[in-house]
Amino acid sequence: MDTSSFKASSERRGSVATILKLFVPSLLGILIFFVPVELGGRNTILLDHMVTGARGLLGEASGFYALALIVAGAAYPLIKGYWRRSLTERIFTVLKIAGVAAALMALTGWGPAFLREPDMLPFLFDKLVIPVGLIVPIGAIFLALLISYGLLELIGVLVQPVMRPIWRTPGRSAIDAVASFVGSYSIGLLITNRVYQAGQYSAREAAIIATGFSTVSATFMIIVARTLDLMSVWNYYFWLALAITFIVTAITVRLPPLSRMDDGKGDGEPAAVPGKRLTTAWQTGLAVAEKAPGLHRSVALNFKEGLVMAISILPSIMSVGLLGLLAAKYTPLFEWLGWLFYPFVAIWGLDDAPALAQAAASGLAEMFLPALLMAEAEFVARFAAGVVSVSAVLFFSASIPCILSTSIPLSVGRMLVIWFIRVALSLLLAVPAGYLVLAVSG
Repeated sequence: MDTSSFKASSERRGSVATILKLFVPSLLGILIFFVPVELGGRNTILLDHMVTGARGLLGEASGFYALALIVAGAAYPLIKGYWRRSLTERIFTVLKIAGVAAALMALTGWGPAFLREPDMLPFLFDKLVIPVGLIVPIGAIFLALLISYGLLELIGVLVQPVMRPIWRTPGRSAIDAVASFVGSYSIGLLITNRVYQAGQYSAREAAIIATGFSTVSATFMIIVARTLDLMSVWNYYFWLALAITFIVTAITVRLPPLSRMDDGKGDGEPAAVPGKRLTTAWQTGLAVAEKAPGLHRSVALNFKEGLVMAISILPSIMSVGLLGLLAAKYTPLFEWLGWLFYPFVAIWGLDDAPALAQAAASGLAEMFLPALLMAEAEFVARFAAGVVSVSAVLFFSASIPCILSTSIPLSVGRMLVIWFIRVALSLLLAVPAGYLVLAVSG
């Protein structure tokens, strides 16, 4: 064989290897996150089976595992010095330390009787904290398959033409949007803040992405679905929650305060070459796959990020979640807030309208609260609560402090207005979506 033919043969093999690197991990990730499989009499996605298996293996030790993560999470901002950054960081550091105390009470049975009632600490710790502590690190391992090998970038280029007219953001924001939804809001916000600081997003564009796309990840959605007993309709739930989140964002960007924010930027996005989008998408995906690290390195990096995320959010969930449950049970706060949302639910004639409206309002404290409060409701109300938990995007236990720690010019007041609009619109869309799923799934 001559040198030129040998070189051509090597290049062909290299391109085949790159194509396999793009598709094999991506398809495996899709299989793990989106294809239900029946095992042991349960029909659910493989990731959910893995988490159930991991909890079964840990047995009684799962509580001590969750406590260890919470203690690590409370110590992390003190060790890293993050508590010095701002008043918000100091408040959340105190709340994380309070989360350790709450977890100790949940695990040992100590503390006041009203906190030990089944719908308080035991429910929060057993039904939420332990599953989250397992699913975030395990899910992060397999997220590497979806987000590290070019699939996100390929999809991002393909959807560029719809981003500007519908969401008023540049094409590159498609990657942020999908990374947030498939990965996590922290990953999405990190990308958004970097691009904004580089002058490639305007203040308005960065704010739209932060408040419209940076929602909880697919792994968190599994926790919500499990809590609400929606795993039997997981694919309906996932794709409708994604669609409603993005529809609500498309409406919200056309309303104040987002519509009135500064839209100037230093480095705009170049126009795409007409007729070359599919080729560009394919080449972009292959380029990322070619440069992607080995699977072991990618998995290790994602696992580390997942573990850091788990220890960061578990203490806040424990403390802020408990405060939210106490407020929901013993004060009229969410009842009052809920009446603001009641018309958006009542229009559909739902029996659980007042409870759903109040549960939706509680999501401001912690995104899991609507799921926790509606766990025993009828199907449509449970489905709507699950969608609102995701599509509201903004909540005080995690996403709002994350946004405040970036350079994006969003005040708490602006975020509260955006939150109200998002929840109202989400309820208006989620209830009929629940009826539709009930009719289709039987």
